[in-house]
Amino acid sequence: MNPTAPDRRDLAGRRARAGIVGGGRGAFIGAVHRIAAELDAGALVVAGALSSDPELARASAQDWLLERSYDSYVEMARAEAARADGIDFVIVATPNHLHAPVASVFLEHGIAVVCDKPLAHSLSEAEALAALVARSGLPFALTHNYTGYPMVREARERVRAGALGAIRKVLVEYQQDWLMEPLERTGQKQAHWRTDPARAGAGGCIGDIGTHAANLLEFVTGRQILALCADLTSFVPGRALDDDANILLRLEGGAKGTLSCSQVACGEENALSIRVYGTAAGLEWHQQEPNTLLFKPAHQPWARLRTASAGNSERARAATRIPAGHPEGYLEAFAVLYREFIADLRRRARGEPLLGGYPTVEDGLRGMRFIASAVESSRRGGQWLACAG
Repeated sequence: MNPTAPDRRDLAGRRARAGIVGGGRGAFIGAVHRIAAELDAGALVVAGALSSDPELARASAQDWLLERSYDSYVEMARAEAARADGIDFVIVATPNHLHAPVASVFLEHGIAVVCDKPLAHSLSEAEALAALVARSGLPFALTHNYTGYPMVREARERVRAGALGAIRKVLVEYQQDWLMEPLERTGQKQAHWRTDPARAGAGGCIGDIGTHAANLLEFVTGRQILALCADLTSFVPGRALDDDANILLRLEGGAKGTLSCSQVACGEENALSIRVYGTAAGLEWHQQEPNTLLFKPAHQPWARLRTASAGNSERARAATRIPAGHPEGYLEAFAVLYREFIADLRRRARGEPLLGGYPTVEDGLRGMRFIASAVESSRRGGQWLACAG
């Protein structure tokens, strides 16, 4: 840790100051993070190293009217740590191979981190980063943003309350079609790095959206994935990483599951969904209709639960901003995680325990174990392999 870093723990009466690495012109996710961080007036993005290209970084900073722009994240971490008005946390919105290096530099300078998923480029990197987070004592959030939806929170609370009985079966899937063609060969930035093992890591589709599906399953059910049997495929000729995955799962408590994800599923957009079946009831949620949760009690009519309904749990109501019937979605779900993370920054400033509620470095570490196990299982012809560690 940086012993000379100024004491910026006092957050009373002001917004948290945020910085961002990556996410400049040509990137989708950077603006999402900026909007989400600022949505509830909890933070203001004031500094950034928005690209590895210095000119593009400066131009992107001008687009966002940032107070300070840096040519490198190392320079940014050093300079912000030395300022009395330096950033309180950094947003890591880079390709996967930079997640751990960027997060580590800022943690070493005493600056908290919000990181895009997956946690790292490799499992060994993820393990080292998790150890650094533990030593630092700093809040660390991983943006599995789908956990921020009100009706996902409602589903989790119903499982926790025992409304489903004993969990038997879980089906989770995330289907897209945007990589049906070899888009990476056209120079499209997002496709190019996501299909490159040097920047994406060992998993393609499984790392990009499969980790979201796995995290959603564990978040809603409260059961970790213990073992898996995976069949990963690269359907597009010449593609170096998988673009489709079908996986059998064994969960804590004896439940079984399936996880299917694809980026070559013709006609699909962002079709993330989960179905959970217990001995007393089932439930079903679809990301493309996020304000609705189907609850299916045994031998009774289904209930169609809606965001902002009076009967929803406290956790679901806390994640809801607007009256019933108004659309509330992707950006707001991201913002829920930021709101909870910033609340923990303030608790730390007051010397209080962190409450969490958002995905952490431990969730990221399980995600990296999931990727590594799935890739290896498929390489071995679908052999069952342990996933939890």
